[in-house]
Amino acid sequence: MSVIDEPLRFDGGGRGMRPAKVTLVGAGPGDPELLTLKAARALRECRLVMYDHLVGDAVLEFVPRGAHRIFVGKQAGHHTLSQSGIIELMVRLARSGRPVLRLKGGDPYVFGRGGEEAQALAANGIPFEVIPGISAAQGAAAATGMPLTHRDHAGTLIFVTGHRCAQGEAQALEPDWPTLARPRQTVVFYMGVAALPAICAQLMHHGLDPETPAAVIERATLPEQRTVTGTVRTLPALAQAHGVKAPALIMVGGVVGLHAQIGGVAPGTPAELRIA
Repeated sequence: MSVIDEPLRFDGGGRGMRPAKVTLVGAGPGDPELLTLKAARALRECRLVMYDHLVGDAVLEFVPRGAHRIFVGKQAGHHTLSQSGIIELMVRLARSGRPVLRLKGGDPYVFGRGGEEAQALAANGIPFEVIPGISAAQGAAAATGMPLTHRDHAGTLIFVTGHRCAQGEAQALEPDWPTLARPRQTVVFYMGVAALPAICAQLMHHGLDPETPAAVIERATLPEQRTVTGTVRTLPALAQAHGVKAPALIMVGGVVGLHAQIGGVAPGTPAELRIA
């Protein structure tokens, strides 16, 4: 793993050099067997990878031993490099003639800031490709028996970023709570564990039945996966009692109630710990 200062010296390309290609790759929800064939091939062929915090060691095993690995992960309260710094580094490497594989957990275009990075690459004349990945929500749904849509329970699916849901955050990004509190839909909150009490309080305040099924899924698709189920009213206390930590998704809606029926552990799936 490289320190950040090291790759910043790789910007000595000559004038007129054509920039190298950047490939934005979705690493999927965690289980390396859920990588797409195209993503796995790109990883095996890369020579320089910039990867995020949510990319596990099992996925990085696809990267050749001689490849240059640069960790640019971000966690709450600790960023190895700012987002603007990540973009600057990616552009400088590409301009120096070094192809870059930018590896992100889940899908680059689902709360992965892949859109921002693609815009920056386009603005700087850097050729790029996007390889999608199975999103965290898709992986969690399959691993827990909570289908994201279901004819009897949910005809609408909403993904929401949860880290802006706590009180005191920027009002410009305040979620549309009346829409999120509607019945007969599935709402998935990313990055919302710290704001779980505020999320559930807002949903109930805006009219959602407090007994609506809700769950938090920690480290979905991995061997240490945990699923805590309850209702919008009870889930915050349950999550706190069981020490749920990020990375985790919050799922709200009638489909959560199917977990007890179709969420059994099948051969080859994580031996999850279920907490009701």
